[in-house]
Amino acid sequence: MSSKTPLQSLATLTEMVLPNDTNNLDNLMGGRLLHWMDIAAAISAHRHCGRIVVTASVNNVSFEKPIPRASIVTLEAKVSRAFKSSMEVFVDVWMENQTTKGRVKCNEAIYTFVAVDQLGNPISVPSITAESDLEKDRYDGALRRRQLSLILSGRLKPEDATELKALFT
Repeated sequence: MSSKTPLQSLATLTEMVLPNDTNNLDNLMGGRLLHWMDIAAAISAHRHCGRIVVTASVNNVSFEKPIPRASIVTLEAKVSRAFKSSMEVFVDVWMENQTTKGRVKCNEAIYTFVAVDQLGNPISVPSITAESDLEKDRYDGALRRRQLSLILSGRLKPEDATELKALFT
């Protein structure tokens, strides 16, 4: 399979925070943001492998800054690493509004998607080549995050997590 770059898996989604999207503090509801992030991440994973993809997990979500009503929200999703049938996807969330000068990063998330065939069985995905320093950092960290996730789910013994052990030796 050919190797693809993260740019080929880039998905950008832009939304405006409307009154129906907000909580009682007039900020974007976390659930609405999770919904948008899942869509952007799914598009990125699909663009990478060209197959049906399903959300396997939401590995990390960081709600660092509230997003006020009427803000413009841009989500940028990129596959950070591809494994056999799964892909880790980073989603960076940016906002712009009347009080910010340009775009401000306010949230991020890490999703895992699995490519499946028409019957829902996992299928192989192409590898990925990291190019920028940020892409290389995310690519390198993906294996550690994957091993930690597999340990926590009971699918990998801690002594077999070579990347995690390397952090402590």
